Amino acid sequence: MDPHRSAQDVVRCDLCETAIVQMYCDFCHVNLCIACIGKHVADDYQKHIVVPFQKRKSTLIYPKCSTHQNKVCELRCKECDMFVCSLCTAADKHKGHTFLILSEIYNKRKADITKDSEEIENIISPTYEDMATDLETQIANLDGEYVKFTTVVTKHGEEWHKEIDNVINKMKNEIEEMKIKHLEILKKHLDEIKQIQSLIEQSLITLKKMEESNEVSVTMEYRSQNKEFRKLPPKVRVSLPTFSPNTIESEQLYKSLGSLIPLSFTKDENGYMLKKAETSPKELMDEPELVTTIDTGYKNLRSVTCLSEEEFWTSAEVSGMKCFNVQGTVINTIKTKWGIIPCDIAVTSDGDLVYSDWVMKTVNKVKSGQTEEVIRVQGWIPGNFCVTSSGDLLVTMFNVDKAQSKVVRYSGSTEKQTIQYDDEGKPLYSGNAQINYISENRNLDICVADCGAGAVVVVNQSGKLRFRYTGHSSTTKNKAFKPWGITTDSQSQILTADGDNHCIHILDQNGQFLRYIDNCHLKVPFGLSVDKSDNLFVAEFDSGNVMKIKYLQ
Repeated sequence: MDPHRSAQDVVRCDLCETAIVQMYCDFCHVNLCIACIGKHVADDYQKHIVVPFQKRKSTLIYPKCSTHQNKVCELRCKECDMFVCSLCTAADKHKGHTFLILSEIYNKRKADITKDSEEIENIISPTYEDMATDLETQIANLDGEYVKFTTVVTKHGEEWHKEIDNVINKMKNEIEEMKIKHLEILKKHLDEIKQIQSLIEQSLITLKKMEESNEVSVTMEYRSQNKEFRKLPPKVRVSLPTFSPNTIESEQLYKSLGSLIPLSFTKDENGYMLKKAETSPKELMDEPELVTTIDTGYKNLRSVTCLSEEEFWTSAEVSGMKCFNVQGTVINTIKTKWGIIPCDIAVTSDGDLVYSDWVMKTVNKVKSGQTEEVIRVQGWIPGNFCVTSSGDLLVTMFNVDKAQSKVVRYSGSTEKQTIQYDDEGKPLYSGNAQINYISENRNLDICVADCGAGAVVVVNQSGKLRFRYTGHSSTTKNKAFKPWGITTDSQSQILTADGDNHCIHILDQNGQFLRYIDNCHLKVPFGLSVDKSDNLFVAEFDSGNVMKIKYLQ
């Protein structure tokens, strides 16, 4: 370890990295020793603000005047709502205007920041912590309460003749259903509280940074969120069901035994979806046909997703995403935030583009040209994903050291399901691969192309393992099976890209190999997508081409 960078060492000069720091440049935020001051300020003496190290960040850095280059703005024009320097105050455009002293506004904002920070830290955050603790306590005690409740019903039932055992069992089932609903209500509310807590923690971190900052522009842009945080959500009160026993009568046993007062809850009007109309079965063509080839201009093309039968989105190892028509014309281009390379892309039922950002650990949606964050992952890195028939997002993700992988289902920003282990507690997916493309089949199976494991891993809707496909024996395919892209079609068939062997594997919904697509001059197929007419779109990694292939009749 470098002794000059050790946490146990004294602070050293940033320039010579040897001498003990004595001064500090409040403009450049650089530690300096006496000997290095001259070297540091040599480029522009006037701009630097060198102060004793103990007084670092005490000098306000004012914004430069856009009109008078050698002046800084120490005032703010109240009427024009803009920063101005002393020379600006004499200009005709500011005649008769009121000028506010920036340092006073700055100090007031700093005080507000400190006040907000203290309120969050001492009042708002502990309040939400108590709310979360209360809900967690209710959840922890829920089993015990229901055990007591069930015991009362059981004891009362034992006093009756054996002929009413079926009625008792029916009531037990109803109680169990109430317990599940009760638990769901509490957990849902707890999730909402924890989401707000996360926002509060992020806000507090930001406020702490702003408290330590001495940049006026940043401070001036600060707007308090505490008003929103003070608006506490309504407390969910779910009353336990009660049991009212009746005297024993020979008739109407169920009514005589007692009645269960059900839980009160809100119905989700959009909880169910109509099934899609069944289509006529299609058969595999004897020979798949290459319909067209589109040159995207990309290198290292990774993903393709169909917007319609005539248009599709693509992404590569660059920060932009392009939408093409099948004639090869670019009809739209979108840049990612911060110039990040997207891990994967998909299109929602509304036609909005969604992409994952592994650096910021987010999944983002582009709607009407505006990018909004849909999901932010904590402790894991999102990779590939797909949009399900219900509108949920299934996201593959891995932890930082790539030792673990999992699939998480989201409804909006709410995590609904995690799929990571089989019935024996063993990992379903390998932990050393960042490329795990995913697709939902028409039968609601979840299909993952686990490149690191050399397998297609398919689980049912509840996350139970159905099968693993590890390739098909062939004399012409000499390299190991490493699936990359994956998609499904209207026949619930699974298609996966075998880039090293330059082909596509087609499986039925039970994992049985049906055939290869290897006659269309494929070169390193990577991303896959199927349109509504079952045309296959293949993104070639090396060439940057998208190939449209017809394989069903």
